[in-house]
Formats: sequence, C-alpha cells, structure tokens
Amino acid sequence: MKTWGNTYGGRMSVIRPAALAAAALGTALCTLGGAGPASAAPGRPAPEPAATAAEAAAPVIVARYSFDTASKGAGGATVVDDSGHGHTLTSSAGHGGKVRLTALPGKLTTGLAADFPSRCAGKRCPHAVLQTPDSPELNPGTGPIRYGATVRLPKKEAGSGQNILQKGYSASGTQYKLQIDGAAGRPSCVFADAAGPAIHVALSDVSVSDGAWHRLECRREGTSLTLLVDDVVRGSATLPATLSVVNTVPLSIGGKGNGKDNDQFHGTLDDVWIARG
Repeated sequence: MKTWGNTYGGRMSVIRPAALAAAALGTALCTLGGAGPASAAPGRPAPEPAATAAEAAAPVIVARYSFDTASKGAGGATVVDDSGHGHTLTSSAGHGGKVRLTALPGKLTTGLAADFPSRCAGKRCPHAVLQTPDSPELNPGTGPIRYGATVRLPKKEAGSGQNILQKGYSASGTQYKLQIDGAAGRPSCVFADAAGPAIHVALSDVSVSDGAWHRLECRREGTSLTLLVDDVVRGSATLPATLSVVNTVPLSIGGKGNGKDNDQFHGTLDDVWIARG
C-alpha cells in the first residue's frame, strides 16, 4: 500500500483502529464560580466581558476554497481564497490535464466544485493540480493545525497515491497531507519532518470511495493526530512533540505537483480549508 507520494526508505508509524468510538473532538470547559460582572461607574460604559477559553483557543482560518469565486481560463481554473488571506490557487497541469469547475453533483447545496482528471492507464496521463505559493501562515511548525475538504470519489476512480491537500514532501523535508490512498479508498492524514525518519499516518477504518460526498478533517494538537470522516473520529496516530512542519514548497490541491507520478486525485473537491491554532 502506498501511503505517501515520495520514495522513502524509513519507518512508518500507522495506527489502524479496529473500532474507534464515534466521538467529536472538543475541549471541556470548567464553569468558574465567583463574583458577578463588575458594574460600570456612572458615565462610563460597562466593561467588555472577558473572552471565554473556547473563544481564545478558536482556530483561525488561514485559507479556504469554496470554488464558487473562481474563473475558467485556457489553462484551467483560478480560485480565490475565501478567507481573505490572499492565497489564490492557480492551475498547473500537463499532458492536457485540467481542473474543471463543475456544478456540484449529488449535493443539495448550490455552487461549484473542482473536478480533477480521471484515472488513466497510459504513460502520459493527463494531470492537474491547484497551487498557491508558500506563506509563513501555511507552515504550522509544532503548533496546532486543522485542515480538510469535502470529497467525492467514485469506486472506479480509487487507486494508489491520491493526494487531496499537501504542503511539503516527506522524502526531502517536512510535510502535512490529506490523501485517499489504495483501492479500498480509505483516507488518511500524514505528517513528516526531516528530524525523524518516521512517516506518521492516521488511517481511516472506513472507505469513502462510494461516489457520495464526505467531509474529511485532519487535526494536529500537540502529539495527537486525528482523522475525522463526516465529523466522526476514524483514525489516529501519535506524533513527536518536536515534529515541526516548515518548508518553502507551495500548497498543492489535488496532487503533489505538476510532474510525472504526481499522486493525482481523481475525484471532485469542495470546501477545502486550513486553520491554525
């Protein structure tokens, strides 16, 4: 089974849970007793309430792509970053491949989605990705990060090496990634850095290659790496506390890059996002 997009000779840390409990991640907040809110002095506005722990720890969206604010050009698609952070995606393709903006098949919501090239058995298969240049806010270091996408992958399109979202390369630096790898169509979250030889993978215990839409999310919090499928925990792995992802590689959607063996994703994507904190 191929679990990353680069040739690698080191160890791999993988956890395949037999039956993880269906549980949403969250932080339990304690209710603190004490005096009520301070009264405002005459003629002064009431003081602003202090931020709750949940508000203070809320992740910040640094990139988000609904594909609704996108344009079609001769070279494929250009996609605006809906987060307002300016991480515009542009197409990079070869052998006639294109990212096509299409109406959402099988979804109740309106709008567009990004459709990537279908599987191909030839040596010069069409391939295409969407990329935005490196930016410091796309490099989480050792800090918490969440990222995900809504995906649709028919069974006939499942296969080895299909990268949905990727920043960096495991064989030559640092990386975080979301992929659907193998004929079974099981998604996974991947982290790696140059300081340690292990590739860390949180592999789902369920398949998503059924032609239906599924929400996928990866969460790195401290030493915990968790994969959620349709808001249910389906895979996990333990990361070294020192694992740091910082690189100058572009963020790539739909594959690892524009080249041979680019680990092309062969389905449809919507609502791709990255959050820090």
